[in-house]
Amino acid sequence: MLSEDALGRMIDTGEIDTVVVAFPDLHGRPVGKRVTASHYLDQVADHGIDACDYLLAVDLDMTPLPGYRFAGWDQGYGDLVAIPDASTLRLLPWVEGTAFVLCDLVDREGAPIAVSPRQILRDQIARAAEHGLEVRGATEVEFFLFNTSPAEAAARGWQALEPASRTIQDYQLLETSDHEDVLRQVRNDLLQAGVPVECSKGEAGRGQVEVNVTYGGALEAADRHLILKQAVKEIAAQHGRAVTFMAKWSMDEVGSSCHLHTSLWETASGRPLMAPAAPDEAGAADGLSTLGRRWLAGQLAAARDLAWCFAPTLNSYKRYVPGSWAPTAVVWGEDNRTCGFRAVGSGPGRRIESRVPGADVNPYLVLAGAIAGGLWGIDHELDPGPPFRGNGYEADVLRLPTTLVEATEAFEASEIARAAFGEDVHHHLANTARQEWLAANRAVTDWELARYFERI
Repeated sequence: MLSEDALGRMIDTGEIDTVVVAFPDLHGRPVGKRVTASHYLDQVADHGIDACDYLLAVDLDMTPLPGYRFAGWDQGYGDLVAIPDASTLRLLPWVEGTAFVLCDLVDREGAPIAVSPRQILRDQIARAAEHGLEVRGATEVEFFLFNTSPAEAAARGWQALEPASRTIQDYQLLETSDHEDVLRQVRNDLLQAGVPVECSKGEAGRGQVEVNVTYGGALEAADRHLILKQAVKEIAAQHGRAVTFMAKWSMDEVGSSCHLHTSLWETASGRPLMAPAAPDEAGAADGLSTLGRRWLAGQLAAARDLAWCFAPTLNSYKRYVPGSWAPTAVVWGEDNRTCGFRAVGSGPGRRIESRVPGADVNPYLVLAGAIAGGLWGIDHELDPGPPFRGNGYEADVLRLPTTLVEATEAFEASEIARAAFGEDVHHHLANTARQEWLAANRAVTDWELARYFERI
């Protein structure tokens, strides 16, 4: 991490000449500008930098979308102001001479832009703080690495790609050594960029990798996730290799998840709150405090309502395949990987792992959704019931939505979402979900051609 004084010294010595000034868009991608380092210190650090507000109202192809109240052609697509958060200033070791800073978005009067992902998460953190609670979390993000370059992958239409390993490499050291040139740089460069990587490992697909980062405050966890994804993509490309964070890049492979770990801590004392304080506390037999049980119960109650926050694309729902390590059951278990939620760890490390999110999530929205659900459980004093035992794929239990349409309808009708996010943010996110489905309906897929062209 960098202070502005340290940045100034590195500018003077010629070590830094560029500052990437960025903020997350609705899809969890960093967008912004590359600013000359001297201009950053002279102007941007204190006053921010303008950007078009359409960046919070476009799809993945940067196509302006209809249906938003916040921005549109009828409002002229004006500017918003990106104000650097100095606590996020850091080096980007994989890009020569470059520093990076994340911003919060405000309007011309200095009021926060409520529909910006970082502000959506900030507002949920503030709701938790009203309860005297600090939310800490971490994401475990998975991705597929290919020996094919990004340009070649695109030229091939993303077909016939060569995975980085020929076999499933889950925990395997021999297979992952073939691409250690990439993974070693990812680990070390992220550490130098202030992202505390713990490890990388092979996962259950050919060329699939997981990178784990130490837990932190909810906003910090989302920022780290954003930077990690960008680092993986850029470093892999420098080595001539493509990466995908799709939830399900091929039906012949397992999906890529973003397991989300959350826990509660007392703001005033810093005391962990998930484990029972005494052996006779209600629910102590399950290793969770009363507060921890309510936090878990709320996430269970909100799992279908807020599914879009955890599975935001058409492709997301291809991941929910029984027996594939991706969950389908809205139940919780004690260290049971067939459940949508697991209680893991002990003592100060006691926490809830949501296995619902895929690797395609916006980290700010996935954490905001988890907090919204957890606080619903606390406010309504919900109880999660006993832990599920057995195979969650085969049980007669509540299931996650199976399509983007089902998840969008659940989100639009959700009392939990409206209460947590407010009317304007709820409308903005619901429109984003709806527009993604409408875009999908304007495309004819290869599968449809192969199935119907000659046979129908």
